[in-house]
Amino acid sequence: MTSPRSAALTLTLASLTLVSAPAAAAGASAITLTGMLDIAVYKDFDGSKQVGSVARSHIAIAGQEDLGGGLAATFKLQHRFEPDSGSTENTGKPFWHGESTVGLRGSFGHVRMGRALDVVSNNDWAFDPWYNFDRIASPAWNNWHWNYATDRTSNGGGAEYGRLSSGVFYDSPRLGGFTVHASGSFEDSPGVGGGTGDNAGLALNYAQGPVAAMLASSRNSSGDTVQFMGLSYTVGAWVLMGAFDRSVFDAAVDSTARVTTLGLRHSMGLASLKAGYGWRDVDGMKSGFLGLGADYNLSKRTNVYLSLGRQDPSRGDALTAYGVGMAHSF
Repeated sequence: MTSPRSAALTLTLASLTLVSAPAAAAGASAITLTGMLDIAVYKDFDGSKQVGSVARSHIAIAGQEDLGGGLAATFKLQHRFEPDSGSTENTGKPFWHGESTVGLRGSFGHVRMGRALDVVSNNDWAFDPWYNFDRIASPAWNNWHWNYATDRTSNGGGAEYGRLSSGVFYDSPRLGGFTVHASGSFEDSPGVGGGTGDNAGLALNYAQGPVAAMLASSRNSSGDTVQFMGLSYTVGAWVLMGAFDRSVFDAAVDSTARVTTLGLRHSMGLASLKAGYGWRDVDGMKSGFLGLGADYNLSKRTNVYLSLGRQDPSRGDALTAYGVGMAHSF
């Protein structure tokens, strides 16, 4: 994998495109409003009874303007919220928690600046049966990147798992099934646990025919690192997938987490079945995870689902969560 410093240089060169692109008269523009409302009745792993999102409810405003010459200006704003109460998701996080970016798209790819998912979290979802989007059943949600926060001090001193603020993001055009993605931030991270090093990550993705694969590496400003590998294969209505994730928390004595997950998804008309297994080893402390689920599409935008997850730590009692929910996209 390319080093974080090399990835940072790549991002710097890519961001210069924003400055060097020739000015053009404003052309056609388009704005879209999209989102998802997900709500379920479920029992959580701690035994509590809950009514709320099992996935992530959100609303997004996005748009682009044709600048001519094959260029387009883009923006995206995404808010995350709890539909059971109407409140903002996770107190302490920004209102535009999901994304707030402005960018430029052209033959060179897509450059954005602002707040968004880093390259690992923005691409790993393809290797989990639940797209890393189910807090009950997804082995990815419950195990991946165990020792890695994109920024330890992003939310009023709290860790941010996945999103990078004050960042630069680059997505390349597709070439022979391959795409390259980079993300980074060059601002110092103040506060306890913050650092003065660059935050930089790089991902190489391949998707063509029945095969999809991913290699990614990222380093936050505090010195923590994560490496991720994913592979999937589609055979008719079946999708088989697997991933390996290694994350290191940089401290006086580094903590290393290794996670291996396997997944299966099967489509049957309007229904789909999902199963996944994860194995986590954190400094010799081992834990297994089993996830099962079923979805049924009531329409192109609405589905109902069942989710079940079971954590089986090597020490302590096994924990089980389960629930039934409904999701509507627009």
